[in-house]
Amino acid sequence: MYVQSINGISGIKTRLARLVDRADDELCMDQDEWAYRLGWTVERTGFGARRYRNPLFDLQKAERIYAGGDVGENVAA
Repeated sequence: MYVQSINGISGIKTRLARLVDRADDELCMDQDEWAYRLGWTVERTGFGARRYRNPLFDLQKAERIYAGGDVGENVAA
């Protein structure tokens, strides 16, 4: 009997976690789709929080390193 109540509580926790995940997905759906269409990576960092990354930044950094330039220098100048 006691095991059933624990399973019931864990079932409720699982349901709540799924609802929170679904709400998080719905909240950020438009931005995530936009980023995926651009070929960016999307990393969930919390409820309603995302980190969007353009992989071209990594490629440009690698090219500067390969060319012998300092990664921290201002290349836009």
